[in-house]
Amino acid sequence: MNQQMAMSPIPFSTVPAGPGAGTVIVPNSGSMAPPPVPSGVPINNTGATFVPVVPREESYVENILRMNLGKVATIYMTYENNSEWNAKIFKGVLEAAGRDHIIISDPTTGKRYLLLTLNLDYITFDEPINYTLPFGAGTNPATRFR
Repeated sequence: MNQQMAMSPIPFSTVPAGPGAGTVIVPNSGSMAPPPVPSGVPINNTGATFVPVVPREESYVENILRMNLGKVATIYMTYENNSEWNAKIFKGVLEAAGRDHIIISDPTTGKRYLLLTLNLDYITFDEPINYTLPFGAGTNPATRFR
């Protein structure tokens, strides 16, 4: 017969963190261990801690490109150890963007390109781009860069 150490779970409760900031999970007052406190977090004279809840920033190239689907982009790529061409420029309408790829179409030929972001150097646009942080949040106004 196996002997297992009986452990009682630490009770937790959820506490609203403020408007638009989500919820914080904290141990109930009867728990034996204090909650973890990040370095540099202020503690008031009662011992209560103030743990700021910061929205997660998702400023990845794929998300920025998704905010600008349908726009014409010029994409500069570099290919190492290629005897025919080391660098190549693609221009087309942004159709899709994923974690490791970009899909554009050439409006004059209808040809579509699947480009790997592994080879991406940079991208330019001939018009203002949409850029909103945090990505997908409807509360922040869009910032347009020219």
